[in-house]
Amino acid sequence: MLAAFARAQDADDPLSGLEVGERPEPEPPEGFEVVEVRAAALNHHDYWALRGVGLDAQRLPMILGSDAAGVTADGREVIVHPIVEDPDGSWSLLSERQPGTLAERVAVPSAGLVDKPAELSFEEAACLPTAWLTAYRMLFVRAGLRPGQRVLVQGAGGGVATAAIVLGRAAGLEVVATSRADERLERALELGATHAIRSGERVPARVDAVIETVGEATWAHSLRSVREGGRVVVAGATTGANPPGELQRVFIRELDVLGSSMGTLEELRELVRTCVVADVRPVIDSVRPLSEARDALARVAEGEEVGKLVLVP
Repeated sequence: MLAAFARAQDADDPLSGLEVGERPEPEPPEGFEVVEVRAAALNHHDYWALRGVGLDAQRLPMILGSDAAGVTADGREVIVHPIVEDPDGSWSLLSERQPGTLAERVAVPSAGLVDKPAELSFEEAACLPTAWLTAYRMLFVRAGLRPGQRVLVQGAGGGVATAAIVLGRAAGLEVVATSRADERLERALELGATHAIRSGERVPARVDAVIETVGEATWAHSLRSVREGGRVVVAGATTGANPPGELQRVFIRELDVLGSSMGTLEELRELVRTCVVADVRPVIDSVRPLSEARDALARVAEGEEVGKLVLVP
């Protein structure tokens, strides 16, 4: 079957280790079943795996990808929850220890399949399991935001940030989005942001929570922008993971700094229901054939996309 996989890893030239070609058909272990992939979404996780982060070199070659929607052998249309529980109680994402979703078929845990509603296309459904689920958990579980509250979303344009803007607006939040690029600020307003400001600019009013996936470049701004007793929820650090802590600001203003990673199977079900009931649809940058995985991942690496890049086998 055709697949996009990591053949090698190179921190300086990650895409040199990506290959699109034939791989063996999946052989599902006990508790797994094969899903025919109809659409798979890219994530920064795929690019980092090619740099040697999160993927053990001893497991190469490894099919990349953690997001997919497809059809089971009995004709059930499903969305794949990408988390795989290991026998020792730990967990990993598809493409870390088990072959991933950038392929014509993938073996996944049967217990991790969510019914795809007819209202969502396969391409839309494939966007939900990682970036959109991460944003959902950050907004409504970790930050505990309620209608009428304010949220700052750093780095408009990325997958998680885009999802946070759309979901936040649908939930009745006042959304402030930031970016260094004018076109991304304009797009954020089109997606429902109440305010769109340049990265580092003063927010119109201090927010109840910050959705932080950028890291070093925006960390100081996040801490300055949140109200006393507010929350900064962190799920990424694309510009660096070691900013100055500014601990005095944290403890004097009694800020909560909360980590967030992915989301549970039940939260994925909730997200899917939310998309249907609130008529929310994932923002898709473009849909491309699986054979163009290299060019698509290069676009992700450069941060050029707005929304999700989807590959179709």
